[in-house]
Formats: sequence, C-alpha cells, structure tokens
Amino acid sequence: MKLLKYALYVPLVSFFLIPAYHGEEIIGGHDVKPHSKPYMASLQRLSKRSKYFHYCGGALIRRNWILTAAHCEIPPKDMKVNQSPQVVLGAHTLSPNERSQQTRYIRKQFPHPEYSKQTYENDIMLLQLKEAVTLNKFVDVLNLPNSGKDAKAGDSCNVAGWGTTSVGKQQLPKVLQEVNVTIIDRNLCSKYYTYHPAITTDVLCAGDKKGGKDSCQGDSGGPLVCKGKFSGIVSFGCKCGVPHKPGVYTRLSEKYLSWIKNIISK
Repeated sequence: MKLLKYALYVPLVSFFLIPAYHGEEIIGGHDVKPHSKPYMASLQRLSKRSKYFHYCGGALIRRNWILTAAHCEIPPKDMKVNQSPQVVLGAHTLSPNERSQQTRYIRKQFPHPEYSKQTYENDIMLLQLKEAVTLNKFVDVLNLPNSGKDAKAGDSCNVAGWGTTSVGKQQLPKVLQEVNVTIIDRNLCSKYYTYHPAITTDVLCAGDKKGGKDSCQGDSGGPLVCKGKFSGIVSFGCKCGVPHKPGVYTRLSEKYLSWIKNIISK
C-alpha cells in the first residue's frame, strides 16, 4: 500500500513549516449562522509583515482558557516578540472591523506533556489568556462534557472553522464555515490508517463515506461537537474530504478531562 503523507490542519505560510497536510478549511460545508457558535476562537500570530493571520481554531472553555490542538503550539522564540500571539473571539468574519470581537493575548501555552510530533498522539493543548473575556451573546464558553463517554459509530457531529475551503488554496473563507460529519467505527478507521499508530481510543474518526465532507487546512484545534456535546478537537488526516480517509480528532476522554481540570485548577 502506498504510504501517504499526513498533514496537520494549519495554514500554509512560507515561514511556518508544517508536515504534509490535513485539514483546516471546512470541506463540503456552508456558512455558519452569525454568532451561533460563540465559543469559536481564532488563534492568530504575526506574519513577517507584522500583520496578524489566522493559523488555528480553538474553543473557549473558561473566560481565560482556550482548548486547542498541541500541534498549534507557537515556538517559544515567537512568544517573546513585542506583540505575542493573540486569540480573537466573538467573530463571524475575521475582519478587524467586526464590533462583536474581543481580542486577547496568550499568556502561556500548555501542550500535553506526552504530545508526539511523530504520531500526533495526545494532540491537545490549553492556552491561558492574559485577560479574561467578557461573556455576552457573541462570546460564550463551550462546556466540557461531564464524562469522557465515547461517541458511537454513526453519530452525527458538527465541526466549524475558518480554514480554507478547498485543498491547496491559501485564501480563507469570508465567514465561519461548518459541516456535519459522521463518526466512523474506530476499528474500520484503523484499517484506513493501517500504517499510522495514533488510531487509539483517545481519538475519534469522522467524515463521510463518499468523502467531500471534512475539516481541512486552518481548522486545526477547532471543536468537534456531537449531539450537542464537546467531543473532540481537530487533529490530523490524509488530505481533505477523501473517501476512506476520515478526519482524526483528539477525543475528550477521561484522561484528557482530568488533565484539563488539573492545569486549570493550578
């Protein structure tokens, strides 16, 4: 079987090197109803031209905490610039003129200590904001699940993001996009990814049997919501929207929920 390269869902920029590529523009989706997902966060960093650009998604889980993917971590040297990476909340478009937006700088990154850049295992990270946001109809938290109950094959889930809308395109959509995807049986997913060791009980696979519905480049770190509950985090995949190559999401298992609570309580 030909080995395919993997990609994490982060934007393509000349100075931000990434492994192959999977996900972060919503494939096969549509515009989100304005401000219907008030927990959505846009993680942004400075370009060489000193302009902020979207590089990953995330979810607000406390007034000063964002949950995202570990592969979205900013290198320590880039955290020391005069203006640190920022998080934008309350956005429908990424236009800075949108009055509903609240912008906060990142105080500290907490990638999972056992995150593997080789296998993408434990692809989860917490971001502590320098200043808490103000909760309102545009900005609100996405509650963590009460337990790490596993999603079932066939469950319908929703994923959203500002990632590119087709593979290879660098242009981001004008407004937040979403798509419904279906949970794929983990054993079947393991067969689709026989050469990849990270299809464990700590991840969820979700997509469409015929392909065409997926998260993609730029959607990394965004939340997967199943039956109204925060269930996973966009992690990796093989290309985008390809049949038999569903997106892979870090599952909010008891293991990760305990880790989150431990970090936040310190």
